[in-house]
Amino acid sequence: MSATKNVGYIGLGNIGKPSARHLIGGDYRAHVYDVFQPAVAELAEMGAIACDSVAQLAGSCTHIGVCVRDDAQVDSVLYGTDGILENAAADTLVAIHSTVTRDALLRWSADAARQGIVLIDAAISGGAQGAEQGTLCYMVGGDADIVARARPVFETSADSVIHAGELGTGLLLKLCNNLITYAEFMAMSEAARLAQAGGLSVDLLREVGKSNGVVNESMHQFISNRNALAASCSEQEMVDIFGAYGQLGEKDLDCALASAREMKIDLPSTARLREVVYDLFLNKA
Repeated sequence: MSATKNVGYIGLGNIGKPSARHLIGGDYRAHVYDVFQPAVAELAEMGAIACDSVAQLAGSCTHIGVCVRDDAQVDSVLYGTDGILENAAADTLVAIHSTVTRDALLRWSADAARQGIVLIDAAISGGAQGAEQGTLCYMVGGDADIVARARPVFETSADSVIHAGELGTGLLLKLCNNLITYAEFMAMSEAARLAQAGGLSVDLLREVGKSNGVVNESMHQFISNRNALAASCSEQEMVDIFGAYGQLGEKDLDCALASAREMKIDLPSTARLREVVYDLFLNKA
């Protein structure tokens, strides 16, 4: 446990902030950083150590979780004079929680290794609610001994820590899971539209779907809420409410398609889903 006593968390969004909060107290000293300083201040009031820069955090911690939006943001915290790779000590463990491209992950790992730093992928599923409740699922790729070293940190905010295999397999598992989620979203959205056009209640669709295991209850609730808002909101209001979800869907599916191209396989339905996922969230597709 002592090897990861000082744990850093970079990226304090709707998953990162509650995940970092679970590290406060107990066996860990939580160091936190985000460009949005109010999030840092909030955790500092709870007992976390507020860092003014990535460099300060990197120089203080032996385990660093990175939970930012995309490849470019991970690049920004890893590289440069203020970055993790320039400021972390040898044998520091860096866990990438972001949904990113596999090519970038392999590049980061190789660059980290040249600095004596260990980098693994530790993708997260469970959303903001799972982060708040400490019931996330971590999908981890890396050597077994490194994953075992990181596991106690992950377990502070998780119900499940799955070692998928070698570097990159945790990320790939997350991309596959995301693909299923977005495909289910499209299928349930269109099924609801068809049912309503034929005069059926969506609740009847839910009842049948629950009986045979087809309907995901949380997905049903999300779609019902989206449809209710679409009936009363302007197009701009829908963009304000759901646009960020649509952009995230585009980014996640881009990562899946990039991995497919690297593996020389074709995912034609995923490519079509990528074209419409933003409009799906706005109830326009």
